[in-house]
Amino acid sequence: MRLQPASSTRVFTPSLRRSLGLLTLALKFLRSASLKHHKMRSLLTWAAALPLATAASLQQITSFGPNPTNVSFYLYVPDSLIPSAPLLVFPHWCHGTAQDAFNNKPWRSLADTLGFVTIYPSTPWTADYCWDVSSPQTLSHDGGGDSLGIVSMVRWTLENYDVDPDRVFALGTSSGAMMTNVLVGAYPDVFAAGAAFAGVPFGCYAADGYDVWSDDCASGRITHTGEEWAEIVRAAYPGYEGPRPKMQVLHGDVDNVLNVTNFYEEIKMWTTVLGVSETPTEVVENDPVANWTKSVYGTRGLFESFLAHGVDHNIPDQPDEVIRFFDLDCVDGPGLVIDSNFQN
Repeated sequence: MRLQPASSTRVFTPSLRRSLGLLTLALKFLRSASLKHHKMRSLLTWAAALPLATAASLQQITSFGPNPTNVSFYLYVPDSLIPSAPLLVFPHWCHGTAQDAFNNKPWRSLADTLGFVTIYPSTPWTADYCWDVSSPQTLSHDGGGDSLGIVSMVRWTLENYDVDPDRVFALGTSSGAMMTNVLVGAYPDVFAAGAAFAGVPFGCYAADGYDVWSDDCASGRITHTGEEWAEIVRAAYPGYEGPRPKMQVLHGDVDNVLNVTNFYEEIKMWTTVLGVSETPTEVVENDPVANWTKSVYGTRGLFESFLAHGVDHNIPDQPDEVIRFFDLDCVDGPGLVIDSNFQN
């Protein structure tokens, strides 16, 4: 396991030290020839009754690589970390923070259960705590902006922890979903898959600089053909011919903040980028819950969409669907990145 430098954050939490201390104590007793059999049994029973370490906490990392807009980096590494763990990047929504995302969404407890690492970035734009999804820098591979700061967090984590580089995922809601689209679009060499809840297509907010709001995009007035959208994505990383990440988009059909038109534009964009038809190969009603419609595109599950009927911008979390799509419970193993040149 690769451990982070001590100068940046702590490797051994107090809870881990307690657990190691208990193990050392137990071994000392077991090695003692003078210990009676019933005493050994008593010690082992006592040690087994103690809870495992549960004090993993959200830690801020302050030095981690290029970060032109000063995005804050918060990392959660569970005590239950598994070997070659998946890495989840979870940018927060507007008016939110990394701490809000950590405390109010299910990914902390799921990380404890499944053993994956989570990055919780926090935006530097304190006027309304949204993400830069508009500047030419953030929309370009290694071009700068918030996206480069977040990718630097990923690269640092890959260097310092036993994390699988083929199992890096992005997930977000609202502004976090917009950033998810940006990360997956501009950094296909970094991410294996993304899931965007109530977001907009990559580049829909594009402007000359950081622009917190685009009424044209939010209202659904920016539309393109699938190929036009795909060209916008490809222009973010000129010359890139490698694999493209899988993508999952979820949206409410009465979203009063980001019009549902953006959902359909995301479908056009990502199906074209991934080389699958805009016509779904499978449509399932009332999945994963009543009044939701799930659509699968292509024969390899590269793209999925979920339309939530009667749901506004406050779209509910669907962690089971994300876990399945990302294989966060490690049922299928690594290798979620796909070859965009394959035609379905």
